[in-house]
Amino acid sequence: MADPRRLRIALVLGTSGGGVGRHVAALAAGLVRAGHDVLVVGPAATEETFGFAATGATFRGWEVSDRPRPADLVAVQQLRGLLRGADVVHAHGLRAGGLAVLALRTHRAPRPPLVVTLHNALLAGGAVAIAYRALERLVARGAAVVLGVSADLEQRMRELGARQVEHAVVPAPILARSTGDRRTTRSELGADGPLVVTVGRLAEQKGLPLLLAAAGLLAARLRAPLFAVAGDGPMEDALRRRIAAEDLPVRLLGRRDDIADLLAAADVVVVPSSWEGQPLVVQEALRAGAPLVATAVGGIPDLVGDAAVLVPYGDPVALADAIAALLDDPAARDWLAATARARAAELPDDADAVDAALSVYRHLC
Repeated sequence: MADPRRLRIALVLGTSGGGVGRHVAALAAGLVRAGHDVLVVGPAATEETFGFAATGATFRGWEVSDRPRPADLVAVQQLRGLLRGADVVHAHGLRAGGLAVLALRTHRAPRPPLVVTLHNALLAGGAVAIAYRALERLVARGAAVVLGVSADLEQRMRELGARQVEHAVVPAPILARSTGDRRTTRSELGADGPLVVTVGRLAEQKGLPLLLAAAGLLAARLRAPLFAVAGDGPMEDALRRRIAAEDLPVRLLGRRDDIADLLAAADVVVVPSSWEGQPLVVQEALRAGAPLVATAVGGIPDLVGDAAVLVPYGDPVALADAIAALLDDPAARDWLAATARARAAELPDDADAVDAALSVYRHLC
């Protein structure tokens, strides 16, 4: 029988504006409901965005940059003090994980075991890549358990000698059902023909140049689709310039709060990323029953099963052909929609994520 004692659990995260912070907030809420004492340690901005204290957890501010800095020495010292008294520490992300390893190395006995969830692959180059490779080795050797959101991350940790590697459970939040009329949403977007929707941050990892290349290839169709992209980010200006210069049938919508309506209105949803773990938008698209085309990268193939058309990253012709094939085949879209809903019913939820985390903690404590 599992040990029923109350645990003191410290959840640590670095900078986050999206999925990692939401996941930590959901974990904190579930762990508090399960009767445990939860401390969340992270930058003050994450508390403002995700409201960890509102879950019943205690929040303590810990300022850390998104990249290695000399100030990390101070951050490690601060973290060491904040983690005092924890039964188990669960860090989220490579930066937080590496700094937690260093903080716990000189922790007074008994030293709490460290769990690290890796949410993203290393995509940077140059000096940043060298620093992050060092963090990977540090986490592999210093964590009691490493959880990965995709098989490639898990294999990387095994190759680096991690003691125990498991699959992370990171579910997407349940979106409110679409409350708008499909025709109205399409009309508001200016889609008088086929509509292709992409949702994601306008950042390099999300593969937006690949999407624009595919849009250019499909622009000459008799009924060219409108590509609607919801999200904001650092690539916005560059993308707008390319869209204007090439006269592409693409609209950048900015940040939206009606994602459920957009997914319901789409003929095809496209995820063109260069890498993903367990992307929230893919889970949301499956639940919405959206015909989905995605790149076969990271954790996407395992996540979707048969419920999406997968294409190689970096091949705009393959992406354009997959989109065109679905637009020309309503029966195929209907089949994918039904398959997506069935796959979505198999996906874990926040309660499953809490149960999975507690199982790891109990094993270590």
